[in-house]
Amino acid sequence: MSAEATEAQEPFSRRTLFWGIFASLLAAAGFFLLSTYAPDFRQPQGGATPLSKGGTGYAGLVEWLKLTNGQAPPMARGEKDLQSPLASTFLLIVTIAPNSDPAALQRIIKLRLGKHTLFVLPKWVTFPQPGQEGWETKVERLPATAVNDWLGRLAKAKLGDGKPSVDRIDIEGRKIAVPEELQWVADNHPLIAAGDGKAVLTELDSEPFYILTDPDLINNAALKDPQKAAAALDMIAMLEPAKGAVMFDLTLHGIGQNYDLGKLLVEPPFLALTLSVLVAAALAFLHGLGRFGPPRTEGRAIAFGKQALVDTTAMLLKRAGRLQELGDRYAALMRQRAAALLGAPHGLQGEALDRWLDSRDKNEANGFTVRFKAANGSNTLAAMHEAAEELHDWTARRLGERR
Repeated sequence: MSAEATEAQEPFSRRTLFWGIFASLLAAAGFFLLSTYAPDFRQPQGGATPLSKGGTGYAGLVEWLKLTNGQAPPMARGEKDLQSPLASTFLLIVTIAPNSDPAALQRIIKLRLGKHTLFVLPKWVTFPQPGQEGWETKVERLPATAVNDWLGRLAKAKLGDGKPSVDRIDIEGRKIAVPEELQWVADNHPLIAAGDGKAVLTELDSEPFYILTDPDLINNAALKDPQKAAAALDMIAMLEPAKGAVMFDLTLHGIGQNYDLGKLLVEPPFLALTLSVLVAAALAFLHGLGRFGPPRTEGRAIAFGKQALVDTTAMLLKRAGRLQELGDRYAALMRQRAAALLGAPHGLQGEALDRWLDSRDKNEANGFTVRFKAANGSNTLAAMHEAAEELHDWTARRLGERR
């Protein structure tokens, strides 16, 4: 059958199959990459995060700072962002949510030692509103024990009991209304107070760490009041090392560069290994497509011929561990063969036969008996091979002399 007829019977051409396989592999690689990096770019729909547009979120403050400073504040998505030299000159705002990771908070504290950092405590329990993307419903006040647990990780303090004695809070000369169910801590030297000894913004003695006890002063719900929005900017300006030097943390909320096996495969230093494996697989695939000639048939397990029989027997003896026992047997076999070839008297055996064979040497020092004992006493393969050659050469030489 001609090549044209064979090609006509195929439902798809080879070129179509090749491009179909290539497109499938490309789609699989794209799906793998998108699945790997999707969590880094997934935006939260609620909660106390810098990207949330809900009432307890801080997306409004991020946008407010962007409009004020002319550029969006950077977001820390990994430990590299928190440790970079640029981050050391920024005020890092860490917004704590009720479901944040305590271990992540400890890592942030360790990485930010000696650097200006504002920690915002949680306050409300919320749940997302169905059918309203980004909206949330405020359920109740977060229990004081839960807030104190977060506060205790930052400083040796607890929330104070009771209502403040004032109805206005002074922030850089701007008077704003006291938030509902205000959270405060006792401090004789507060940065912002709600009455005598009642701090809503305090600073630690040992580190440039600031704690905002009530998030309702800067979250999205607060910024709907123009006075509170202006006061939030005044508060940030009071703490930031330089104008516009503000950064928000996302690592506490699990948003950012969370490394897994997929990312290790497609990022340095393991990217080179991944590319090498893919190139090797592609070359193997192309080699399979461009195979020259028909496939090679599988050979026999045991080949024909005397040489194959000898090799197979030697392999079996070696695997059985009996090669070291062949020296004396080969020597006895060569004794009988030499006697038959040289015409030894019938009935001679053992030492009598050895003496008769030695008499063929014409008083040579290295006669048959010496060679026989060497082969009989050999223990290694090399010694056995050398002794066998000596016996074979002796027999061939005596036989040649006889002729």
